[in-house]
Amino acid sequence: MMERVLSARESVFLRFKRGDEVAFKFYFDKYYNNIVGFCVQFLHDEDKAKSVAQEAFIKLWLNREKVSKKTGIPAFLYTAAKSKCLNQIRHNKVVSKYKDFKLQEKEQQLNQEVLQALNFDSMNLTELKETIDKAIQDLPERCREVFIKRRIENKKNREIAEELGVSVKAVEANMTRAIKELNIKLAHYLSVFL
Repeated sequence: MMERVLSARESVFLRFKRGDEVAFKFYFDKYYNNIVGFCVQFLHDEDKAKSVAQEAFIKLWLNREKVSKKTGIPAFLYTAAKSKCLNQIRHNKVVSKYKDFKLQEKEQQLNQEVLQALNFDSMNLTELKETIDKAIQDLPERCREVFIKRRIENKKNREIAEELGVSVKAVEANMTRAIKELNIKLAHYLSVFL
């Protein structure tokens, strides 16, 4: 009885290798939900996970002749899915950085438009920029480093802490101090906006 089951499975595998779509569907039905669940752990998005799983099966179908034994099918699927998930995560990071850059660019443009709407002439804009730059330069060294890394370089507190060899709490404390000092030094300009 056991011998007959093994030969039936072997038969499905051989038919799959020859391009039998019914045999392919057998493996699709058998592994699809597992591959989707595996991808969800990486992507935290079921729709994207389903898409990646489908791509893994397409890749399997196109490379079926290279799979030498039936145990190679799940190994192939998991490897292809994992590779695609990691590529997706890398892509998302690039897109996120680009969005952050574009958002910062738009924010600067809006700040410029606000100042112009308040009838600041270019002389006042230059003066304001110089005043802000000087206020930042006058901050205590660690506060200045933290402020520049956080607000200008858009780094996260944890990244800054690692770079400077301090705790996240120290980064937060320096950032709070920097903002407080800048608020005091730039109070005159802030009142113009209010």
